[in-house]
Amino acid sequence: MTKRHGYALLAALLAVTLVVSAAIYLGVTGADDTKDGLGASPRAPRNSAAPASAGTWVGTWSASPAGAEPGTEANGLAGRSVRNVVHTSVGGDSARVTLSNLYGTRPLTITHASLAVAAATNTPDAAPGTLRRLTFRGETSVVVPPGRQIVSDAARLRVPHDADLLVTTYSPTPSGPVTYHPHARQISYVADGDRTEDAVGSAYHEQSPYWRYVSAVDVLSSDTNGTVVVIGDSITDGITSSMGANRRWTDVLADRLRQETGAPRYSVVNQGISGNRVLSDGRPGRSAEALAGNPSGLSRFDRDVLGRSGAKAVVIALGINDILRNPRQADARRILDGLRELTRQAHTRGLRVVGATLMPFGGHRGYTPALEAVRQSVNAEIRSGAVFDDFVDFDKALRDPYDPRKLLGRYDSGDSLHPSDAGFRRMGETFDLSDLKGSGAAEL
Repeated sequence: MTKRHGYALLAALLAVTLVVSAAIYLGVTGADDTKDGLGASPRAPRNSAAPASAGTWVGTWSASPAGAEPGTEANGLAGRSVRNVVHTSVGGDSARVTLSNLYGTRPLTITHASLAVAAATNTPDAAPGTLRRLTFRGETSVVVPPGRQIVSDAARLRVPHDADLLVTTYSPTPSGPVTYHPHARQISYVADGDRTEDAVGSAYHEQSPYWRYVSAVDVLSSDTNGTVVVIGDSITDGITSSMGANRRWTDVLADRLRQETGAPRYSVVNQGISGNRVLSDGRPGRSAEALAGNPSGLSRFDRDVLGRSGAKAVVIALGINDILRNPRQADARRILDGLRELTRQAHTRGLRVVGATLMPFGGHRGYTPALEAVRQSVNAEIRSGAVFDDFVDFDKALRDPYDPRKLLGRYDSGDSLHPSDAGFRRMGETFDLSDLKGSGAAEL
């Protein structure tokens, strides 16, 4: 055989090999997404781990772990299925879920977990054909060590924007304290036994105002290229917004980013914790939020902001609790130093930082003229441009023009501190979307 004939034969063999390999690949990955799920048996969905695909991983929802749920110290939620209802800010073609045992004292064993699109708002029922079994490194069971979290494999699922998802977990054994987010403003559900793969939610008789174990949902998106992470307190947490209606100011911001022409193609994730402060952690025995843990903005910034998928910009809305919860130690200079440190940390990752002015609390039981002076000093420095890359003036947008120490009546939920639904809408509408563009400055 001549050398030329040898090369020709080798090329032919390689061509045949490539054709066969391509056929095998298409046979494995070319299934229709709409058929990948429950199929004929609602109790046995096929594994739906997503293949490699084009797009960007961004956060569509998250909630900061706030502490250990009281009453779960001994057994956790052993033998029960928890169906968390979470709301998406953007859609995608695949999804992955983060489960947290941050405040657990023992390993958390999850034997089954699932993800589905809800059939409607405020329901434990899954939309037909959307239930997906979650896997973790290819396995349906996972053990999350105490103080840790774990991210699921990507599940192939068409996730809609502005929709509810159902994230369900089952743990058969006692795991100690349940890591939770207490002020969800969303009803979730609990059932006895392993009901993770029930598409119909009739077994979920118990309602819950908490988010348990789940702390984030990411999506693989082809039309969203980044995430806005909002870190804040009860005002960002939306503690006085209507239950189950997604009327937090961050929900309004997410709608605007998705709908307005020329807006950055960003998702929004809410990392608010009620009672949160810039400088101090919560302390046991002082309040419900303190009992839950409530780490300070400084101590949780790396976990809750810098660690979020696709983070491009951060909005910081903290400081009012540093004034109200430490009235004898409230110090504008220390609060501002803490806010500048958060900005510095964000800049090390190239993140754009937008800060919020502190809104009025005149009429609140904690109000004093001295504390009002601290708030005014913090706001003056924020407005000077010496704290953040840009700022949103929530104070100016919601205050009563005839008494700037107070919220305007229609924006007040009734406690002279937290906004009403109308107030939250005003906050979201006030935000200048162009402030989110660009990277963070090297230094201020």
